[in-house]
Amino acid sequence: MKIALAHKRLDLAGGTERDFYRTAEGLRDLGHEVHLFCAEFEISPPQGTGTHKVPILALGRTARLLSFAFLAPKVILPHQCDVVVSFGRIAQQDVLRSGGGTHRVFLKKMESGEGLHRRLWHLLSPYHRSVLAIERLQYRPGGYKRVVAVSQEVKREIVTTYEVPEEKVTVIYNGVDHERFHPRIRRQAGERIRRQWGIPEQSPLVLFVGSGFQRKGLERLLRVWGSARLEGVYLLVVGDDAQRGRYAAWAEREAAGRIIFAGRQGDIENYYAAADLLALPALQEAFGNVVLEALASGLPVLLARAVGAAEILTAEMEENIVAQPDDPSEMEAKILCLLDRARWPQLSAQARRLGERYSWQNHFRELEQLLAQVAEQKRCGTFA
Repeated sequence: MKIALAHKRLDLAGGTERDFYRTAEGLRDLGHEVHLFCAEFEISPPQGTGTHKVPILALGRTARLLSFAFLAPKVILPHQCDVVVSFGRIAQQDVLRSGGGTHRVFLKKMESGEGLHRRLWHLLSPYHRSVLAIERLQYRPGGYKRVVAVSQEVKREIVTTYEVPEEKVTVIYNGVDHERFHPRIRRQAGERIRRQWGIPEQSPLVLFVGSGFQRKGLERLLRVWGSARLEGVYLLVVGDDAQRGRYAAWAEREAAGRIIFAGRQGDIENYYAAADLLALPALQEAFGNVVLEALASGLPVLLARAVGAAEILTAEMEENIVAQPDDPSEMEAKILCLLDRARWPQLSAQARRLGERYSWQNHFRELEQLLAQVAEQKRCGTFA
């Protein structure tokens, strides 16, 4: 098949950007002709893929958003691709991949932890109003032929919010590299990371991975770190945020020296190897690739139910979910339970077994089947 993949930026800075890049590689490796349509190329494209620049108006983020949304379909059309897959906000596509859920629900969830001025800004902001307008176009009848959701929660959100027929939304879970993320690197790499950041070898270590600290739930963790029961437990934060200084000052007041901000790290597999638990008590997280990475590394996870990946946890892992993440007492109790040294080998083996169920190879084969169906229906004109 000749496949068009569209996203505003080719980069590896965020989760959607990394998935976009991986999808280009995965479909290329399955023998397809892959073309990337982007407004910005921050990195070199995967070898063997075609690239096409979408012109946009460089007059602020709202202008960039709108111009890409309406110009991308026009740029793609002359190339006569068998199927067009969008990873972001464009007005027309064959397959719409929703990696982050709907913007309407995202704003609602974020407003629950924000002040009145932020809620008013979301309501009046030209940028957010434009995103919502494009989203309505995407999910209107005729704006898409099929939708790919990264979790069942995202599917429910799309069906409920925009009345998309359930049969038009397919859930395809993300995958993970089982060799890069593996328990065998724990001893050597983990010890090195602990030495680098001054974390005692025998001290329990909880890892938080993500940028955009409020959405990912870092405040929920910081609230409990001053507890006497967590004395001696370290928290290592990997990722960045515009308000990082404020969070660091808060951490210093709550637990001086035991909360460490490492910033963005390219060798994230080594940080999983150093930790005893991954905590992601997010307010909103459509899936959370870091969960699969941790599981494949043999690292137990602690998740809020709002994290899409929570739905893949098995029945025996119910204790890994925080029912009330804003309740410090529950958060603290769950952390201590999952840091139990006597249980850790069992929890680690359980995590690895679950991580092994998900691979990028399976993900791309499922996606390929869906794209082939859409391409065939396009050729035959059999869409409802």
